[in-house]
Amino acid sequence: MNLGQMLNDTGAIGSIAQELGIDEGTARTAAGALLPAIVAGMGRSATSGSGNDPLGGLGGLAGAILGGGGGGLLESVLAPKPTPTQQGNDILGTIFGSKDVSRSVAGEVAGITGLDEGLLKQMLPLLAMAAAGYLAKGGGQSGGQSGGSPLGGILGSIIGGLASR
Repeated sequence: MNLGQMLNDTGAIGSIAQELGIDEGTARTAAGALLPAIVAGMGRSATSGSGNDPLGGLGGLAGAILGGGGGGLLESVLAPKPTPTQQGNDILGTIFGSKDVSRSVAGEVAGITGLDEGLLKQMLPLLAMAAAGYLAKGGGQSGGQSGGSPLGGILGSIIGGLASR
């Protein structure tokens, strides 16, 4: 099962759709187009640390996710009240490096899907929070792993999956 399907199963896609005032089909289409960039950004961030970061880029990414509430990020998106998006923007800043990259991702996805670029820009931080929260909770972790943090295991799986493409 892919991350988009997992987020749909948790109700995150439906919550995002409701928050943005769009139908779930549009939200699924947008999520399906945006998630690869988010996951790829997480993978790059986790493998491209500086010499001062003993965990490679994983330290900065884990800090952005865990500092934002870890698994609570998903609950923030699922809550019936408006989602505070600063945490999602912090995660996007860590994985993409700048707002320009986030804007570029939204622009490219708009060109491919025909969806409104403004809508995609609004969806990016919500989707980043949902994905990071799901991963921080250990969602999708393979059963054979033992010890260590679920976040590290999941990000390791992401990196491994990206490397095998």
